[in-house]
Amino acid sequence: MVRLFARDDAHGLRAAPARVLGRHEAAAALAVCAVDPVTAALAAARVADWPEADARGGGSVWAYPAAGAPTAICWSGANLFPVVPETGPEREAAIDAFAAAARLEGRRSSSIVGDAPVALGLWERLAPTWPRPREIRASQPSMAIARDPDVAPDPAVRRGLGEELGAILPACVRMFVEEVGYSPVVGGSSAYERRVRQLIATGRSFVRMERGADGRPFVAFKAELGAVTDHVAQIQGVWVDPGRRGHRLSEAGVAAVVVAARREVAPVVSLYVNDYNAPALAAYRRVGFEQVGTLATVLF
Repeated sequence: MVRLFARDDAHGLRAAPARVLGRHEAAAALAVCAVDPVTAALAAARVADWPEADARGGGSVWAYPAAGAPTAICWSGANLFPVVPETGPEREAAIDAFAAAARLEGRRSSSIVGDAPVALGLWERLAPTWPRPREIRASQPSMAIARDPDVAPDPAVRRGLGEELGAILPACVRMFVEEVGYSPVVGGSSAYERRVRQLIATGRSFVRMERGADGRPFVAFKAELGAVTDHVAQIQGVWVDPGRRGHRLSEAGVAAVVVAARREVAPVVSLYVNDYNAPALAAYRRVGFEQVGTLATVLF
C-alpha cells in the first residue's frame, strides 16, 4: 500500500502530496541522488544504509511526485536531508510536498541539511509551526577533490584502532562541542559513543596519535569519513588538538585521508565548511579542494 501525505491546507500550503518509499525502491532514491552525488552524499549514504538504519529506528524516505519515478527525495530521520535536483516550479513543488510531510509527521530531526536553496526553502515553510532553531548556517561551501592532493600526506595519519577508543572518543566529543556548542554525551547518552565505535570498526576513523609529556597517547589530529557512497566519501569531524594547532597538521592530515579514501573507498572526496571559517577554507584549498556548491544547515 502506497502511503501518501495529504494536502496541507491547514497552514495555507496546497502542496502536491509526497509518498513514503518502500525499501525495495532504494534504487530509485539513489538515482535521484546520483544527479549531484556530492550535494546528495548525506542522503545517499543513509539510503544505502537503509536496512540497517531502519533496524535502529533510523528513518524513512519521502518521494516527490507521489506517483511514478521520483524526481526528488528527502531522508527523514535524526536529520532531514532533502535532495531536489530540479529547478524552477518543480523545485518549489517538491519543497512544498516535503514541508507538508514534515508538518504532518512532526519534528523529530535535529537538523535540516542540504543544498542551500532547498534546505532554507524547506525551513522557510516549516518556520511558522516548528520550534525556533538554535542556529542557521546559511552558507557552507561544499568542496570536493577527485585527484591527488597538492599537499604531501602526513605519513603518521592512519585508521584508528578499537583499543584507542579511550583517546579517540574524548577528541570526538571535544570537536563536537567546539562545532555545535553542546556535548553529545550529556546526560550519559551512549548513542554518540556507538557512532564513534562504528566509525572505528568500519575503518572510517583516521587519527594521528602522539604522546604527551606524561607519556600517554593522545589524538593530535582526527577526521572521519562520515558519509560514504559508491561515488563520494565525505570527510567530517576534522579536528586538531589545541596544543598542536598552528603546525598545519590539518592540511597534511586531510591530504592523508584524501589519499586513503580515493584509493580504497570512492573516487571523489568531499567536505563542507562554514563560510566564516576562513582558516579552514584556506587549508582545504591548499590541499586541492574546490568549491562545487553551497549547503545550508538548520540546527535545532
